[in-house]
Amino acid sequence: MKRPWKDVSVALRDGMVHWPGDPACQIKRVSRMEDGAVCNLTHLSMSAHTGTHMDAPRHFVADGLTMEQMPLEPVIGRCRVFELDCEDQITADDLKQLKLAPRQRVLFKTRNSTRSWAMNEFDKDFVSIRADAARYLVEQGVATVGVDYLSIGGFNKDGVETHQIMLGAGIWVIEGLNLAEIKPGYYELICLPLKLEGADGAPCRVVLR
Repeated sequence: MKRPWKDVSVALRDGMVHWPGDPACQIKRVSRMEDGAVCNLTHLSMSAHTGTHMDAPRHFVADGLTMEQMPLEPVIGRCRVFELDCEDQITADDLKQLKLAPRQRVLFKTRNSTRSWAMNEFDKDFVSIRADAARYLVEQGVATVGVDYLSIGGFNKDGVETHQIMLGAGIWVIEGLNLAEIKPGYYELICLPLKLEGADGAPCRVVLR
């Protein structure tokens, strides 16, 4: 009997934590059966980079692929979860201790999963990927990288550079995972972003087994 799927997505909710400067997440019921309406109807207003989401290359590459152009291979299949004990940023030296392989799908579990997502305000000190680590991931030829907070790059540190390096090399990026209940190891991954035409990113549901 196969193990059950584990949802590692963050639930979208009204007023949830978002990247500073991005549109706030607003989820409102605009039609209510309890008020006499024939059905319930919810209105959504948010950035494409809210909660658990993916970055398309177009996010930081002017002529990069957009969300609906993404092949499915990078986000469906075997992946590996690595747990890293980093206080600040993931560095190239941290990654050199791992056995990364070409075309591999990798998810990085850090203290973000238990600390950052437990905060009611945006965590400016979340663990992120430093530019030298981004270059190392490109050199190793990984296909997909997932992180457990809202950005692969840090807040006011390597944010632009890390995105430009990884997205520019064609690495598909999953951000906003919560891996608190996931142990390091190999898993089956399914991550399906919304098929938003021309978009630089999209919310997604991510499950592991």
